[in-house]
Amino acid sequence: MTSIDPGTLADITADAGYPATTATDDGWHAPPSRAVRLHAGCMALLFLVIASVSMVVPLIAADRLALLQRVAGAILAILLSAVVGAYLGARLRHQRWKLDDEGLWLRTGRMWRRETRVPASRVQHVDLKHGPLERRFRLATLVVHTAAVHLSGITVRGLDEDDAQVLRDRLARQLDDAGDAL
Repeated sequence: MTSIDPGTLADITADAGYPATTATDDGWHAPPSRAVRLHAGCMALLFLVIASVSMVVPLIAADRLALLQRVAGAILAILLSAVVGAYLGARLRHQRWKLDDEGLWLRTGRMWRRETRVPASRVQHVDLKHGPLERRFRLATLVVHTAAVHLSGITVRGLDEDDAQVLRDRLARQLDDAGDAL
């Protein structure tokens, strides 16, 4: 199996009306910016809802004089939680993936970097998941199931839909070729 040509992925994504997937010279691909924005927005919304619900009880129990202070504190806590959620959601921007002759590589993290390699010989099957928001933004999540005991697979979130299909097809073709060799 050969590595995915960055030009091929650029052609596919440009035809879809989205900017091409960015790839470095060494073959690592970053998620599209729309995936990072979507993930950060969803996390911010989740934190916002949790903080809002958690502030309801203290506001109900407040007396009249302390109500203004508690409302101001609740608003500050809610806004702070939305900012924290957006920051945590934006961690997707530090994810990189690469497909080469050895298999699929996934690199995550900025300060504490984690690099996972799934050898092509260990891949059992490959799934694509598309949630409603992912479909709206032409994104997908690739799930690679392996024959390993420690990790049953890896999940690559925030892929461009066309990139995910190319990855799935290349990994599936590699599985077919390995089965024919036996």
